[in-house]
Amino acid sequence: MFRRTFTALAAATLLAGPVSAQSKDIVDTAVGAGTFQTLVAAVGAAGLVDTLKGPGPFTVFAPTDDAFAALPDGTVETLLLEENKQQLVDILTLHVVPAKVMSSELAGQTVSAKTVNGEKLIIDGRDGVEVNDATVTAADIEASNGVIHVIDAVILPGS
Repeated sequence: MFRRTFTALAAATLLAGPVSAQSKDIVDTAVGAGTFQTLVAAVGAAGLVDTLKGPGPFTVFAPTDDAFAALPDGTVETLLLEENKQQLVDILTLHVVPAKVMSSELAGQTVSAKTVNGEKLIIDGRDGVEVNDATVTAADIEASNGVIHVIDAVILPGS
């Protein structure tokens, strides 16, 4: 199911025509990267595409496909079921801060940031950047409506 959702979203994005690097929003940037297929499919299944294509600004701590693959077997497939939509929304919105936060603003300090779902993330920028139990592996991927920081794990509510 998530492959089908991703394919439909990618096709819709491609049909919209070429987008210049300066005008790509969070979703288009993630689609173009090629390493966020599961995240993009989950965003589609959760009904969050329009939100993340909106004006923002947003900071998205984006788990890679490998991060989703590291979850226990069947977790992603279960989350993509319609009856688990709210749980999926809760997980995805935990990865989004409603502000544009560049890594330079985090360097040398530990801060908490309130996410779209209302929970707080602990961001430790004293030695690289860690967000809860995830490590930022690539930072400051700018989009027209915010910034993406790539992380190596999926952050779960309550963690």
